[in-house]
Amino acid sequence: MAKKGRRAVEEERLLAVQLLRKGKSADEVADMLDVGRSTVLAWQAKYRRDGLAGLSTKFASGRPTVLTDDQILRLRSMIVGKNPRQYQLDFALWTRKLVAELISREFKHRLSLVTVGRILKKLGLSAQKPLYRAYQRDPDKVRIWKEETFPQIRKAAKEAGATIFFEDESGIRTDHHAGTTWGAIGETPVVEATGERKSVNMISAISGRGELHFDLFQGSMTAAGFIEFCERLLDDCPTPVFLIVDGSSTHTAKVVKEYVARTAGRLSLFFLPPYSPDLNPDEWVWNYVKNTQIKRAVAMSQCHLWTLARDALRKLQGLPEIICGFFRDPHLAYITASGDP
Repeated sequence: MAKKGRRAVEEERLLAVQLLRKGKSADEVADMLDVGRSTVLAWQAKYRRDGLAGLSTKFASGRPTVLTDDQILRLRSMIVGKNPRQYQLDFALWTRKLVAELISREFKHRLSLVTVGRILKKLGLSAQKPLYRAYQRDPDKVRIWKEETFPQIRKAAKEAGATIFFEDESGIRTDHHAGTTWGAIGETPVVEATGERKSVNMISAISGRGELHFDLFQGSMTAAGFIEFCERLLDDCPTPVFLIVDGSSTHTAKVVKEYVARTAGRLSLFFLPPYSPDLNPDEWVWNYVKNTQIKRAVAMSQCHLWTLARDALRKLQGLPEIICGFFRDPHLAYITASGDP
């Protein structure tokens, strides 16, 4: 069993205290968190004796705040997994200023941003880049996909001896820059790059076995282009292919349906729930290409960008262990929940 990190342990102890305060018994909390009853009782005793400082030495550092332990725990429950808009605040992202406003409203204390930051640090929270999801997303459809649809697809693939691939398309532009460079303090470094705004588009499909098939193209992906990609995928894959795609018009076009029918079972298409890119491990391919391989390279032309993208995808193609790692994203646990995809 993997050793838990300090933050995970702190999260677990905080949750245990919250559950106990809500009336759960030590036995119930132990079962929910999969720890020993004696451990839960020890956490409870430390909390009663020393407050939050008893749960983690990390909490004991720094100056005390004007909020009580009970208020700090309540504040955490109001922030984690919640949206500021739920409290009639103006923005969707938590900032120290918004947290200070929430504290003022709920606990009648006006705190400086420095103090608010210290409280958030005590709670094991940090500023992070969030995942954005479309508000049109239907949670019920996502749940059905994870719990019913995909397990059925996996079972059918096993019976047919088929390989499951996840497909996606993306693009990158010549003005895509990221990363930092060293330079003299007070003097912003200048890196010469093309002023053109040209793009290169990419399509790929990956399997849980670490296989990657890709192609580059210019312009928008069309139904005809998608069919050509599928033809090459079938040529390269000795087994039937179960291809999971999004519901774009390119994938649902009549000519695509007719093509799939002509493959006589060699190719089957399945569609992800709308607005659910986080359910597709192929999204990690684009993260790898753009942010791991290309982000510090400076494309001097569209042709140069094409070469950078092609070389990055070829490199990834030779690293099946990294591709398999994409499937270990927590949001993709449904794929391997009961076996390899």
